[in-house]
Amino acid sequence: MASLNQISPPGRNSGADGTAGSTGTTGTAHRSLNRHVGLIGLMWASVGSIIGSGWLFGAKSAVTAAGPAAVISWGIGAVAIVLLALVHAELGGLFPVSGGTARYPHYAFGGLAGMSFGWFSWLQAATVAPIEVEAMIGYAKDSPWAGGLQNANGTLTTSGFIVATGLMAVFVAVNFLGVKVLARTNSVATWLKIFVPLFTIFVLAVTNFHGSNFTSHGFAPFGAKGVLAAISTSGIIFALLGFEQAIQIAGESRNPRRDIPRAVLGSVAIGALIYTLLQVVFIGALPVSAFANGWAKLDFPGIDGPFAGLATLVGLGWLSYVLKVDAVISPAGTGLIYTTSTSRISYGLSRNGYAPQKFEQLDRNGVPWFGLVLSFVTGVICFLPFPSWKELVGFITSASVLMYAGAPLAFGALRRRLPDRERSYRLPLGGVVSPAAFVVSSLIIYWAGWQTLSRLGIAIVLGYVLLGGYAAYAIRKGLPNAPRLNWRSAQWLPVYLLGLGLVSWQGGFGDGTGRIPMWYDMALVSVFALVIYYWAIRVALPAEAIEREVADVEVVDAGGH
Repeated sequence: MASLNQISPPGRNSGADGTAGSTGTTGTAHRSLNRHVGLIGLMWASVGSIIGSGWLFGAKSAVTAAGPAAVISWGIGAVAIVLLALVHAELGGLFPVSGGTARYPHYAFGGLAGMSFGWFSWLQAATVAPIEVEAMIGYAKDSPWAGGLQNANGTLTTSGFIVATGLMAVFVAVNFLGVKVLARTNSVATWLKIFVPLFTIFVLAVTNFHGSNFTSHGFAPFGAKGVLAAISTSGIIFALLGFEQAIQIAGESRNPRRDIPRAVLGSVAIGALIYTLLQVVFIGALPVSAFANGWAKLDFPGIDGPFAGLATLVGLGWLSYVLKVDAVISPAGTGLIYTTSTSRISYGLSRNGYAPQKFEQLDRNGVPWFGLVLSFVTGVICFLPFPSWKELVGFITSASVLMYAGAPLAFGALRRRLPDRERSYRLPLGGVVSPAAFVVSSLIIYWAGWQTLSRLGIAIVLGYVLLGGYAAYAIRKGLPNAPRLNWRSAQWLPVYLLGLGLVSWQGGFGDGTGRIPMWYDMALVSVFALVIYYWAIRVALPAEAIEREVADVEVVDAGGH
């Protein structure tokens, strides 16, 4: 995966993003990033991130939540991601810097927002590897050599927990070997991640497809609520995320202002097409007996590994073996990369003054070892409150969308504060698309349901206690990397988080109280999001402060000091 180009951390004298610098207190010499990645490389990075374990489970989870109308869920999910991608496309062309997704809110709103969205980014990265482990176990549990790893309800048994912990340890061990070994390991996985889903679509469409499956038990048996809930809770948004990888490596693009928008939008189009076709062939290939008792009770031998079980059921045993092999390789590749990302994000949080400098210590291979250890511990903990793939996906979707929601806000603020700054791609109707993207992000978070958001809220509070506490300590002690928090520019953020949580608690998704009726709840979330959007834009950093931040980073990204 091309995103591996981000992995070498900088020395103390380099810029905040680590793109340049000289030997610092860490004792490691560093150079500026080489701009050698073209359009195909950028798009490949994003497509490779989009196609992960989501394709192995997403179709089954979505159809049990929405029935055949799950194809509509994928369409809505794709539109939502396109809105976010369009916003990112302009931002990526405006500021072609590495790690842009977490940096745009910092440019627009300062240190407190930067810390917050950095924490959301860390939460997102830290929980992906456990999801991939759950995917591997889910497909392997019916194999003779891997029995007894999961209970009937999908939770891990004691032996399953031990195996899951072991797999997390493998991810960390490979990362400790350094970037070269990691890059070679991931290269093969990326090719298979793209080829196997396409091959599966072709085989199932040609050999087993029954159009009557889409209507025999009702196209939308669970109504609009099922269609919308499936977007957040069934892995749809989780599956489609990853387009930002092209932006994360913008500092290494040959022509970022031209290629970043194309790569972002192209990757979303490819990913959405593949996932929608997978959903269509999954529904069409099912025998009638599998959903005889309704889509909510979909059942067939091997359903815990949906596509592999379906292949066996329809007489394609050889395809089942291919899928089970890919179910180890594909999630493992993604898990490896996100284990890497977790340690690098914690490294960046430390460099920005939000975490102890222990996270910046490198081993002889240039690996931030303490961040890797923390990613392992966090991954293992995730198996406890979220013991199944579906529950983990609900959590990661909310954390991911919280991270991405910062981009529309930054877009609006930067359009207002820096209207004349050169943009290689200017989003048409950006004044409409950007608030719409923020509203859609807020709705996706809300659709995840109170049960998921309450747990996410605990994680957010924990982050503020840990990062905020250290930042306060650094400021009080006058440490060299003590951050500037810019409270005024982020005054809207706690109101947004608390307000969204309150609506979720009183709403009807995911064990909410249901006091706010269907549709009224979504109208309330939409209006609330618009208020937050325009409030945030109004109090954003002044243009001079933004230009100062950007100028410092551009010097670093160009190879200066």
